[in-house]
Amino acid sequence: MSYKNLQIEIEDKLAVVTLCRPEVMNALNGETLLELRDAFIGLAENNAVAVIIVTGYGEKAFVAGADIAAMQALTTLEARQFAKLGHQVMRHIEACTKPVIAAVNGFALGGGCELALGCDLRIVSENARFGQPEVGLGVIPGFGGTQRLARLIGKGRALELILTGNMIDAAEAYRIGLANKIVPLEQLLDTAKNMAATIISNGPYCVQLAKEAIRNGLELDLDRANQYEAELFGLCFATTDQKEGMQAFLDKRPAKFTGE
Repeated sequence: MSYKNLQIEIEDKLAVVTLCRPEVMNALNGETLLELRDAFIGLAENNAVAVIIVTGYGEKAFVAGADIAAMQALTTLEARQFAKLGHQVMRHIEACTKPVIAAVNGFALGGGCELALGCDLRIVSENARFGQPEVGLGVIPGFGGTQRLARLIGKGRALELILTGNMIDAAEAYRIGLANKIVPLEQLLDTAKNMAATIISNGPYCVQLAKEAIRNGLELDLDRANQYEAELFGLCFATTDQKEGMQAFLDKRPAKFTGE
């Protein structure tokens, strides 16, 4: 399916989703959010896709934020609906059974930072900049920023970023755990693709279960989370991939996983 504001390429079980609104530094408006939601619903169901990369078009911005011009005149009800749509999109990305890697190529501000937070991993270019500057616009983060940022980097650091509206560079994002890896801009997409290829080489069902265990386990107390992990661990032993993976290890050869 073709989109107005997205480009999607699928090759070797990898889907690359590029947000493409260069005239506004890939800012998120309602139309783009609807396209993202539709795209992730489709990619989640696509058996030809094992890993997804999200990035922005160009060299300046991943996503510069939500589209301020589109938001300025919203009523209270319209603003609430816009925020709910943003939450739906981020939840689809976060809950996707396939790992999602954000390749952050520049500014990731406001909704752009929240989009990166919805992804599982964040590979960032040296020119990347993160921030939640909404308080300077008279609003608060509306696509999950007040919740996911605190869960990822801790309450104190999240409060500092959100209450000051300050922007941080790639090095600081890495230091506080917002970024997984920093690379030169020209190496960004290749680095993300190499990481994706490594993930794809592993058993697809156990990759899915590992993501599920971490995502859902964080919402449980430790005892229940460990019990949940044990249940998912047991499920792995009902698969041919577990038998193949362990036999390949004993045979000292690469495993040939089928996802079964």
